[in-house]
This record gives sequence, structure tokens and C-alpha cells, in this order.
Amino acid sequence: MAIYRVDDIRDLSIDEIENSIQDLKSELSKERSLLATGSAPENPGRIRELRRTIARLKTIKAEKEKENE
Repeated sequence: MAIYRVDDIRDLSIDEIENSIQDLKSELSKERSLLATGSAPENPGRIRELRRTIARLKTIKAEKEKENE
């Protein structure tokens, strides 16, 4: 899954953001399980970038929900 930038996220609907969050969370759990088994990750910075992207998605989702109130 691609890493989103803020401008790309703002163009998405709330449902699309939720789907992206779920996809990224599953990818993050796969990366963490590889790390837990002791194998070397292909891209060591991927876990950090996934966490940051999930946080970006959640932040913008909350902003959009607040606008719609």
C-alpha cells in the first residue's frame, strides 16, 4: 500500500480513509510479526512510516468529521 501525503488524504472521503487505515494497520501487523520472529525487515523505516501515515489519516478523518457536525 502506498504512503499517503496530506493533500492526497484530504481528497479522500471518510469511508475511503477508514478503509486505508484498516489496510495500513494490517500491513503494520505483518511487518511487526516479521520483526518479532527475528527476521530482518526489507525496509527498516517502513514500520515508522506506516505508523505516521496511520496517524495522519486519523487526524484528517477527525478534522473532516468535525467539519460535518
